[in-house]
Amino acid sequence: MILHICARADWDAADGVLTPPSLADEGFVHCSDPGTVALPATRLYAGREDLVLLEVDPGLVGVPVRWEPGVRDGVVETSGPWFPHVYGPLPVAAVVAVHGFPPDPDGSFRLPASLAER
Repeated sequence: MILHICARADWDAADGVLTPPSLADEGFVHCSDPGTVALPATRLYAGREDLVLLEVDPGLVGVPVRWEPGVRDGVVETSGPWFPHVYGPLPVAAVVAVHGFPPDPDGSFRLPASLAER
């Protein structure tokens, strides 16, 4: 399982595939795993109330999924966690569950209980 953070409106508008801006800008769709999803969520989306967390089966995406180091402020962090990147649009059929992803009162995020309690 890999996870993708997106706005509820973007997910609701997906028509067969989800094509986030990062696909055109960077050539891949950013994803995380359950242990790392709070890192980019808090850094990039602190306090946003409109997010969902898509649970994706990487075997169903039909395009390469590569685990690569994260980048912060333009610097590749090879000593930090690595993240799954999907090299193509994310098919709606590869999303096996959609989880609410509200921030904590301080604006940070944590793995939703619906995933943490598995």
